[in-house]
Amino acid sequence: MAIKRIRKYKIHREGVNIIIYSFILLLVINLLSHRFLPSGLFIGLGVVSLLFFLLIVNFFRSPRRHFNMEDTTGIVVAPADGKVVVIEEVMENEYFHDKRIQVSIFMSVVNVHANWYPVDGKVLYAKHYNGRFQAAWLPKSSTENERSTVVLETEDGVQILMRQVAGALARRIVTYAKPGDECSIEEHMGFIKFGSRVDVYLPLDTDIKVTMNQLVTGCHTVIAELKKKEN
Repeated sequence: MAIKRIRKYKIHREGVNIIIYSFILLLVINLLSHRFLPSGLFIGLGVVSLLFFLLIVNFFRSPRRHFNMEDTTGIVVAPADGKVVVIEEVMENEYFHDKRIQVSIFMSVVNVHANWYPVDGKVLYAKHYNGRFQAAWLPKSSTENERSTVVLETEDGVQILMRQVAGALARRIVTYAKPGDECSIEEHMGFIKFGSRVDVYLPLDTDIKVTMNQLVTGCHTVIAELKKKEN
């Protein structure tokens, strides 16, 4: 079944204040430059300021997306825009304390940085950790960088873990999920300001539907199908 594409863009609530403050600061700088700098430098600074402001606005864009497959049972959808940089079996030691398949998506500066829930279900666990700000593509960034961990349970009783990981430029991870919340694939789970990577930890018998370096779209691309939990 076809999936509807992005319908409309808006500014994410996490970026409203930053955009307003940036606009005021750049406006003041350019007004002062108009008074004290030669016309050539003023024009050059104005062009740079405009490009910088548009980059900030683009970073905080928040597309409205809809996942229109009628049956989402067992479906795991990409929680973020970006590129698949990890598909491997790892030991997950924070919550499950067993082996899982890790699928990681790296978000570049041009990607949407809102994060969606990867499954329909409920939130079992949510915890934020302070940490370092290493490059997000490094393997140890998943356990050493600033991060937030959320564990979700599907209606079939299958549990998966999603982790937001800050990068070298990221300085704030926002997580809306709270234990006990109901969650939907079309809802925002959080936002990573100026960063950088999302990890999903799945059961070993999960059927992975993506490949390394594949570009994925949050709330659209199916990254895996879960095996139904037996009673």
